[in-house]
Amino acid sequence: MTGKAEELQNYPPDDATRHPESDLAPSLLLVDDDITFCEVMSRAMRRRGFDVSIAHEAETAIRMAEAEAPEFAVVDLKMPGDSGLVLVRRLNAIEPATRIVVLTGYASISTAVEAIKLGATHYLAKPVDADEVVAAFRKDKGDDSIFITSSPLSISRLEWEHIQRVLVEHDGNVSATARALNMHRRTLQRKLTKHAPKGS
Repeated sequence: MTGKAEELQNYPPDDATRHPESDLAPSLLLVDDDITFCEVMSRAMRRRGFDVSIAHEAETAIRMAEAEAPEFAVVDLKMPGDSGLVLVRRLNAIEPATRIVVLTGYASISTAVEAIKLGATHYLAKPVDADEVVAAFRKDKGDDSIFITSSPLSISRLEWEHIQRVLVEHDGNVSATARALNMHRRTLQRKLTKHAPKGS
């Protein structure tokens, strides 16, 4: 691992002057089972000077990282096989300096907390664009100026957060989570296929 990660602090998000195949290009591992998303995001990140490699599941991504640890990684949370949380943990074990941004359409407080605890740099809810990802790579510290709402969470949002917390406690096992929630497995699956409800 070189010092290229530190260089991103001053790296313009729309800089297209660095050739993607150059030795100067920072390496980025993009992991998502959505092939179209990977194609679009990889093109956008290459235009911003990254040398992008793509994997569509955690197992392949781990093999790629073991062969050559990436300086940056964009990891989808929900994929076939091992989840993005498992991949974050493995990537952090392979190279703690890798800056990891977790992407998901199923954002929740519990999964965000777990992603950061496991080694992610930042956490973004889909849809996102390349500039948001680059900005997330730069985040080293918390933002004490962020707006804090005084509105309580809605009932649907509270239910979502509770389900996500129990799911994390059961390592993503849907059947075990359904039993713990005293909920039919199909009912839980339907709830999990929906995007997170609004906060209030």
